[in-house]
Amino acid sequence: MRNLPVWIIAALLMVAGGLLCAYKVNVLGLPLLPSTDAAVWTVEARAAFRARGGPVKATLLIPREPPGFERLDENYISNGFGVSQEVSGQNRAALWAVRRASGIQAVYYRLTVFETQTGNTTHNDPFPGYPRVPDYGESTQAAVNALLNEVRSESADIATFARALIARMNREGANPSVDSLRTGGDSPGAWAQWLVDVLAGARIPARVIWGLPLVDGTRDATLVPYIEVHNEQRWIPMSPETGVVGLPDDFLVWRIGNDPLLAVDGGAQPDVRFSVTRSQRQIVSIARDRAKLHGSLMLDYSLFSLPVQTQNVYRVLLTVPLGAFLVVLLRNVVGVKTFGTFMPILIALAFRETKLLWGIVLFSLIVALGLGLRFALERLKLLLVPRLASVLIIVILLMLFVSLVSHHLGMNRGLSIALFPMVILAMTIERMSLVWEEHGAWEAILQGGGSLLVAAAGFLIMSNQTLTHLVFVFPELLLVLLGGCLILGRYTGYRLSEFWRFRAVLTGKDP
Repeated sequence: MRNLPVWIIAALLMVAGGLLCAYKVNVLGLPLLPSTDAAVWTVEARAAFRARGGPVKATLLIPREPPGFERLDENYISNGFGVSQEVSGQNRAALWAVRRASGIQAVYYRLTVFETQTGNTTHNDPFPGYPRVPDYGESTQAAVNALLNEVRSESADIATFARALIARMNREGANPSVDSLRTGGDSPGAWAQWLVDVLAGARIPARVIWGLPLVDGTRDATLVPYIEVHNEQRWIPMSPETGVVGLPDDFLVWRIGNDPLLAVDGGAQPDVRFSVTRSQRQIVSIARDRAKLHGSLMLDYSLFSLPVQTQNVYRVLLTVPLGAFLVVLLRNVVGVKTFGTFMPILIALAFRETKLLWGIVLFSLIVALGLGLRFALERLKLLLVPRLASVLIIVILLMLFVSLVSHHLGMNRGLSIALFPMVILAMTIERMSLVWEEHGAWEAILQGGGSLLVAAAGFLIMSNQTLTHLVFVFPELLLVLLGGCLILGRYTGYRLSEFWRFRAVLTGKDP
């Protein structure tokens, strides 16, 4: 029970960090992996019409919640028109109005969307109810009934019924009664609506949806009709030509139903054309736009709001807790001996610049030379502070010597020795000499090797791109590390190294 407060605090920290991270990933769209760019589509709709010289009001249907995509930005462009927007059934509408206009007029709607990886790929509005059977006319009614009876015997549910019906309706010459129904649509939109009307004869709710295939560089494109069938659970999109279930890749649903795409009051000859452009944008920029749409200020107070120079500093500093947690694991759970608590992490930071192999070589060289000179100073019987200052000066001279020699030998990597923390090197040499004198050479070498091992492991952890990305984009994950440190702070069990140390007791053999 005495550990209960620690467990509760650690659990709260971990849950808080995990929830904040989940919010940034699922709502704001920040990436868990260090990918930097993502595809963004910009669609521009040009709505043109001829004004009659009086008041004009133009209504353009625009996407509301396109499945598989999320709106990042939208702009309304016009000359002299006032603009507003409203919800129109399952669609949204942009309204342009002007007191007086004449001749050819053009207004523009520009939309920027991002393809979501986990979003809905179908509409999620509720079940609309069963439709009424249309009045087809006597001759058409008989053909529709015959077709529905044939399809009903060959289907198992609403989805298979609709697919079979569409396939039969598009199969020319297979059945005279079906051929008579093929005259129901003289355009892609009319054909899709005719399929919806025939499905209504079986009391199956269906509707026409219009979308835009997103192809980079497209100009003067028009919307393409698809149909959606409801199976009492969800809307199922289907091709009106083949019956294939699902929408094509990169297909932006623009509107639902057969209301006019562009309605003009006070004008004539409405026409809408689309242009599409694909671009790359940083995922963080995309997340910032999504945060604004969701009314979240989290990214405004994130590390991305800092100057770039400061961001680069924190990219390094935020990896230090990763190394600190590694030290806790290796010392308290594994039982690795090191000089000091966080000296290996500071050495690991230097390894980021020198790289691992050269870092180990240079570290070992400086410590070995400094240790030899430290033993020479021991004969002078200096006081502690002057002795430490002397060791520090010796370390700096050794670093300068190694840099000069490596430069003349053409080994430029040796110049990076200047990045080692000189005070830490001096303290390491001092601690190693004391352990050597008190516990022997083997113990000093063991602790030195342990320090080098932890530093190498820390370098591998702190230089990992995925982990660096996670702690920078999601610094709340440090709360999870803090919770882990609190738990390990009450760990009183055996270290893994002690199982080897007391192996004779465990096996029951004489040492």
